[in-house]
Formats: sequence, C-alpha cells, structure tokens
Amino acid sequence: MARRRHTAEQVVRKLREADRLLAEVARHQEISEQTYHRWNQYGGMKAADARRLKELEAGNARLTRIVADNLSMQINEHPVDMKSN
Repeated sequence: MARRRHTAEQVVRKLREADRLLAEVARHQEISEQTYHRWNQYGGMKAADARRLKELEAGNARLTRIVADNLSMQINEHPVDMKSN
C-alpha cells in the first residue's frame, strides 16, 4: 500500500483539529492537557504494568542519587590538583 503524502495545509488543519478534540476530551475527563500528555506514556498498559513502571522509575531515581552521592564523596576525599607543572 502506498504512503499518502499530506500537504502542509492538510497537516496544519489536522493538527488543529486534533488539538481541539484533545481539549474537549481533557475537559470531559476533568483533567488538563498537560496531565493527558503525562499519562499518555501509560497508554496500552495494564494497571499492573503501569504500577510496575512507576516502581522501577522510583528505584532508578534512588539508585542514581546514591551513585551521585558516592561520586561526590569520592571527589571531596581526593580532590584533583588542576595545576599542572
């Protein structure tokens, strides 16, 4: 099947219509568009999968902080002499 190419005018019109529809959906669901976009990453997931993703993200953030703290302690213990000769 051949790909259909859209003109710039068609693209702009379709994007405006999608924005309008998104605003209506968000208003109907009583959420902001920003919330919709933030939640959109969970589209197609089951509730258990979304919960697991949030747990993994929280664990990753915790481990990242631990590594950063360890690196900063190592730097403070052994400062590098930036003066050369």
